[in-house]
Amino acid sequence: MIIGDNIGDKNISFLPTRTVSFIGVMTALCISTNYLMIGLVNVKLMDLLVFVSGYIMGASVGASVGVLTWLVYGTLNPFGFNIPTLIATCVGESFYGIIGGLLGKSQRKKSSFPPSMSLTEKSFWKTNIKFGIAGFISTFTYDMFTNLITSLVFDIPLILYIAMGIVFTTIHEISNFLFFFFGCNILVNAIMKIMLREVKD
Repeated sequence: MIIGDNIGDKNISFLPTRTVSFIGVMTALCISTNYLMIGLVNVKLMDLLVFVSGYIMGASVGASVGVLTWLVYGTLNPFGFNIPTLIATCVGESFYGIIGGLLGKSQRKKSSFPPSMSLTEKSFWKTNIKFGIAGFISTFTYDMFTNLITSLVFDIPLILYIAMGIVFTTIHEISNFLFFFFGCNILVNAIMKIMLREVKD
């Protein structure tokens, strides 16, 4: 079985082993960067990496990276865990991969892929702003969803729970906007160049 996807103006066929390898590498990157940045509360590269996974390889791949990352990081976590919260974070993290997959599919229909990396072109900055906004909206959605589930699990009024965590939520959303704005375009282009080189070889 071959999983096909159009990347730019080139039709590349991905074998299941390539897809599994991609998921494994991106999941490992998510987990390792999470542990490296564990002292920075709610500041992680994981969300960006999950989004990029979906943007390049499709929503199902991105969602898989998000779920697998939280299954490991959420279980082997020094802050502890409980099952309902773990399920909520797994589902919430998949949002990044799904939104990334939808935007990636839309981008491939509209123009060349990956987007321009020229700093002098308006399209570069427009693309970065779109990525930044996508990161902010994805993070807002994730935070609201996980806050809702956690407030229900611990029987805390949602408004009170949101108010208690407003500082951490703000940090999460602003840091992700910046990560997506400055990092998404670079990551997409770098990964795409590696994948296209492998296909040529």
